[in-house]
Amino acid sequence: MSDKAIGGTGATILVVDDTPESLRFLTTTLEHAGMTVLIAIDGLAALELLEHVTPDLVLMDAVMPGLDGFKTTRRIKEDSRFRNLPVIFMTGLTETEHVVRGLEAGAVDYVHKPIVVDELLARVLVHLANARISQGSQLALDTAGRPSFAVGEDGTTGWLTPLAAATIERLFPGWTPRDVRLPEPLAATIKRLQGPDTPAGAQASIQIGDSLVECTFLRRTSAREWLFRFAEKRQGDAERILAERHGLTSREAEVLVWISRGKQNREISEILQISPRTVNKHLEQVFEKMGVENRASATAIAVATLAQ
Repeated sequence: MSDKAIGGTGATILVVDDTPESLRFLTTTLEHAGMTVLIAIDGLAALELLEHVTPDLVLMDAVMPGLDGFKTTRRIKEDSRFRNLPVIFMTGLTETEHVVRGLEAGAVDYVHKPIVVDELLARVLVHLANARISQGSQLALDTAGRPSFAVGEDGTTGWLTPLAAATIERLFPGWTPRDVRLPEPLAATIKRLQGPDTPAGAQASIQIGDSLVECTFLRRTSAREWLFRFAEKRQGDAERILAERHGLTSREAEVLVWISRGKQNREISEILQISPRTVNKHLEQVFEKMGVENRASATAIAVATLAQ
């Protein structure tokens, strides 16, 4: 959603309707409220337009020739790029089954025709605000270094934060954020964490090239989705982080990494191909720079640093 889309000002609304009178009325109403209006006269035109621009909200006529509003909305929601794009149905159909059908297709709300201006604008503004909050929450996860995603019980993606989507797309060539499901190797990894008794914090990982992809189960949401945190770890990342954070040399950071993994001096000397005495000297420097007196304290600080 555009940063300008606060209240209604600056928001871009896609109106999908095959009736010229409705299009004129809606365009005038929305533009008067400070919104930019895009127009599609049928479902196929709407899908084509969405390949080039992403609006902040869609007003969708339910009954149209060819691809009707129900089918168009389903097609839109099958693309993961638009999972959080709010769609409001406009319909002259008053039967409950039609309303339910629209909501099941992926709409967030509906307004009856003939449209009441104040009601329409109120619903549009509420859903613009909700979408903005949702997007802000996802961006906040990325900013905090916690790219995340949600999947349903059937394995379909509910949403992905932008950073998670970009990382998955880079690691799995051929996959795009518009795909309904995660790449198969990642989906299989996630599936192992979707048991009924899986505790929060449970992890599963998969090696992709020189990257270790680690997925952490966070919780199940009220929408029956499974929420995961996604992390890519490359060889040398831990050493670099510890060196930068605590002012260590690269070798000291290597020693600290293995200490934090529970290795003893002799094991570390074999891994790094240095003498146990040299390992001990490096540890003395590590303790001094970190302001601690023993390996237990250094380990605790290292684990906390890497967890962040």
